[in-house]
Formats: sequence, C-alpha cells, structure tokens
Amino acid sequence: MDRVDSSFDVALFDLGGVVLEIDFARTFDAWAASAGTSVMKIAERFSFDAPYEAHERGEIDASTYFASLRDALDLPLDDLDFEAGWNALFVRPIPGIGELLQAYARRGPVYAFSNTNAVHERHWRKHYRTCVEAFQHIYVSSTIGLRKPDLAAFQFVTRDIGVAPERTLFFDDTQSNVDGARAAGLQAVHVRSIEDVRRCLT
Repeated sequence: MDRVDSSFDVALFDLGGVVLEIDFARTFDAWAASAGTSVMKIAERFSFDAPYEAHERGEIDASTYFASLRDALDLPLDDLDFEAGWNALFVRPIPGIGELLQAYARRGPVYAFSNTNAVHERHWRKHYRTCVEAFQHIYVSSTIGLRKPDLAAFQFVTRDIGVAPERTLFFDDTQSNVDGARAAGLQAVHVRSIEDVRRCLT
C-alpha cells in the first residue's frame, strides 16, 4: 500500500484505468472484424511505438498515426474503421468513481492529466461527460505536447495549476507514471482498484 501524506492541496487523476475502464482487446476485436483477419495477428504486431507516442504528444494527427498502423499491422482499413476500433477500447466509467469525484470536488480542487489523443478526447468528452465534469481542468498530452512519465510533463501541469508538486496527490494505474510523478516531487498512488482512491479521499 502506498504511503500518502494526509496533507495535500490538489488531487490529480489519470483517466484511462483510473476513471474510465479501458480494454485494448476491444480495439483489436473491432479491427480484426473490419479487416477479416485474426485478433492474434493484430495483438502480436501492435506496440506502443514511436508513432503512438508522437500521436499522444500531438506531433502527428490521427490520419498519420492510422497510416503507421496500416503498415505496422498490415491492415487494409480506412481511417473511419481505424477510428471506430480505436474508440472501442472505452468500456465504461469505473463503477463508483463518478460519485467519489463529485463528492471530493465539493471539498477540494480535482484535476486530470491523461496521455491521450484528439480522437479519444472527443470520444470521452462526448460519451462520458458526466463522469469527467468534476474536474476543474483536464490536461491532455496531445494538447500540451508533453506526456507522462516525463519530468517536464508533471512540471508543466503543477506549474499551470499553481500548486507545489509536493502538495499534489496523483493517481495513476501505470507504475512508470507513478514513478515519474514521484521523481517530479508529487505524492503518487499506484491505483489497482477504486479502493486505492477511496481510502485517500474519504
């Protein structure tokens, strides 16, 4: 269990895996169905490669990223098919998280910082609006040009919020992002379930 100082001024949340349940298998299933190929082939070839990270920093647009996927995965899909599968990874809000965020937002400021892209942002802002409306602001990697776990990303976010890193409590389900936050001076919790969030905010 992560040790957290009971004194903090801002709660900062990752989205995917902490607020919104995601499942890449759903994306692979959708692409395989559209292309008439095997899911295993796609899963074996897909990677969080340089184009993936560039897309999340906003350095390349969706069409360029989908072109890289078309080559890497050997899939004869158009951009609309790629986008539909890309958005299929969102399952639902983590059960109970919306209420927990709304309750805490009445007591203190709550923000989000997500490694994401414009396609996904449009999707979750539309389909999960009530779940993310508790956040005073959502920092999106493809907008700020920085992504977790880079030191500069956390420095940008805390500076923009106007809070000292050590007065920020960060929640993420990826250990490397938790480590990056701690290296930047933030308090950080590795989220394995909603109970990890609940015990810190209630």
